[in-house]
Amino acid sequence: MAGTVQPGTGPLDTRGPDHGSPSQPPRGPEVPVEQGSGEGAELLDELRAAIGRYVVLPSEEALTAVTLWVAATHIQTALQHAPRLAVVGPTKGCGKSRVLDVLHETVHQPMMTVNTSPAVIFRVIGKNPPTLLVDEADTIFGPKAGEKEDLRGLLNAGHQRNRPAWRISGPEHKPTAYPTFAMAALAGIGDLPDTIMDRAVVLRMQKRKPGEKVAQFRSRFSVPELNALRDRLAAWLGPLRGTAGRMMPAMPVQDRAADTWEPLVIIADLAGGHWPALARAVCVAMTRYETVQDEQTSLKTRLLRDIHRIFQARGNPEALSSLDLVAELIQDPDAPWAEHGTKGLSSYHLSNMLRDFGIRPANYRFDQGRQAKAYARNRFLDAWARHCPDLTDTAPAPAHDATPTHEAAPARPAPGRPPTGPAGSLPIGPPGGPAGPARGR
Repeated sequence: MAGTVQPGTGPLDTRGPDHGSPSQPPRGPEVPVEQGSGEGAELLDELRAAIGRYVVLPSEEALTAVTLWVAATHIQTALQHAPRLAVVGPTKGCGKSRVLDVLHETVHQPMMTVNTSPAVIFRVIGKNPPTLLVDEADTIFGPKAGEKEDLRGLLNAGHQRNRPAWRISGPEHKPTAYPTFAMAALAGIGDLPDTIMDRAVVLRMQKRKPGEKVAQFRSRFSVPELNALRDRLAAWLGPLRGTAGRMMPAMPVQDRAADTWEPLVIIADLAGGHWPALARAVCVAMTRYETVQDEQTSLKTRLLRDIHRIFQARGNPEALSSLDLVAELIQDPDAPWAEHGTKGLSSYHLSNMLRDFGIRPANYRFDQGRQAKAYARNRFLDAWARHCPDLTDTAPAPAHDATPTHEAAPARPAPGRPPTGPAGSLPIGPPGGPAGPARGR
């Protein structure tokens, strides 16, 4: 757990409690919470319904999670961790910005930004930090975002209390600590860096189906309704900050996942009713789903590396047949491919795993007129550069087999369009499937 220094307005006061700086309440045993009135549970139910009117989230679990996250922003001064909310989607038009619109009207002291500087954020985070809402976050973490490295570091450090950023400031050029602790929602296309996703409650947005409808978000009608819920959240949770700061709820997950989800479970326990059990079930479902995504990503990266090794061992030919590639992969005793699936890796499995990288087999003509489904080496170059950047040997001259009596013809695509294989699938869908029936206007 982080230390107990509470950030002050402007530069961080690191003098400690003996010198007058405010400190966090001690983390004692789990504090029992009265659940008699039901006010908190009813308020969370209303907030959940209101959010669900304006956005279609990927699952009912996701809708519950974002409801708890919004409420947690109103007690963040009592928290030890500030979970990120990663609102990601594969393309534009998935509703990511609309999620931020709704958050802007319901969270504590929102600070919406698309393009800002670390200096600005350093100076607005203080004893009562804002809730950062960052749209187009992929531009911060993309390959051309080197000048925003300080902002990336701030977003990473701000997940945990007492992780200040030190800068030289003032006419005396004095080293000064600036607080970074603040809850943040980041929306962008594609996954954010692992350092962010690992500290986040993840909403994997998709485009709405034709039958899925949401209420139109209109400022003069929508904003007053959402602001009223925000004000009621603040009134309910304000007197409970001290209690929240002393709570150590029983968590169904461990380590960083527990750090990230603890504020949401604290809110559920404060609300009572059905929320404590619901929050823990959602926590388990969504963390398990993200674990599967991490495992799939790691396995596919291993596949890219093993294929690079096979091409290199064979002198980097222009193409390798699917059968030869599968056979080479299975023969590696240290690799997982012989046990992949029920009978080991197959050409079908290989095609499914590579499809996410835009790599597909095609009919190729090899020496002596032999034709086979094969993978061209140049189709892997982009994936190697993006996902295995340490493999610097990106484009060596391809080797050609040659003997004194026969020169093998280089592999080349056979006439016709490359065949398309069956669509790939993930091992599990988003927790709970679609977020319920279509919502009426």
